[in-house]
Amino acid sequence: MKLGVNIDHVAVLREARKVNDPDILQALYVACESGADQITIHLREDRRHIQDSDVTNIIRFSKVPVNLECSIDEEIIHIVCNEKPHRATLVPEKREEVTTEGGLDLFTHADAIKSAIGQLDQASIPTSLFIDPTIEAITHSKELGAVMVELHTGHFANIYAMLHSSLPYSNHTIKTLELPRNVLEQKLQDAIDALQQAAKHAASIGLEVAAGHGLNYQNVHHIMGIQEITELNIGQSIVARSLFSGLDKAVREMKRLTQR
Repeated sequence: MKLGVNIDHVAVLREARKVNDPDILQALYVACESGADQITIHLREDRRHIQDSDVTNIIRFSKVPVNLECSIDEEIIHIVCNEKPHRATLVPEKREEVTTEGGLDLFTHADAIKSAIGQLDQASIPTSLFIDPTIEAITHSKELGAVMVELHTGHFANIYAMLHSSLPYSNHTIKTLELPRNVLEQKLQDAIDALQQAAKHAASIGLEVAAGHGLNYQNVHHIMGIQEITELNIGQSIVARSLFSGLDKAVREMKRLTQR
């Protein structure tokens, strides 16, 4: 299993004070030396964390491939084509959201997505689509010209957290998931089944399969059981643990957990 380490949250901390501390390039070097197979960053339209100069420097200095997440905004796609990361992952994006809340709406934005994939193809940049784990989304991703999909694991992760963490007792509890334990357990199994079925379908039609969003040290073992998923992109949980253990140990431990 390939591990993509998302270092956006290092930049979040830096931007909180508008100083170059912590240094995003130092995070890049530590992640690479600690076993990351890929570096993932998200150039958001509002530039809330990763900046244009970060994209340039990370692609230039990374010892491992760089997966650049981005919206389908024309200006952003132009930047991506010029920077030439090893892969572009098209994701939905709303200014008001804290983090990406779901997969791309492939049907409403089909023309824009197809245009973006065409431009990236011309720049020799493979495209992945960040999608909800449904058969329909998988099939349409192939039709639009993607070579890879990344399955959104947020719903699975939310259910797991409501079952197996202190989230229900915090200010961040998910009201719609405040349900009896037996109901949550069934929902968790349904979410895992949906990811497994989506991954199998994707692989059967020739798409590479990645997964990400909300994955952490406690829940990742469920995803490891889905053989068709060959790459995980994990960021927040790694950076959060690094506050206590250091980034080197945090990456190494996640790398250990994601080996089959």
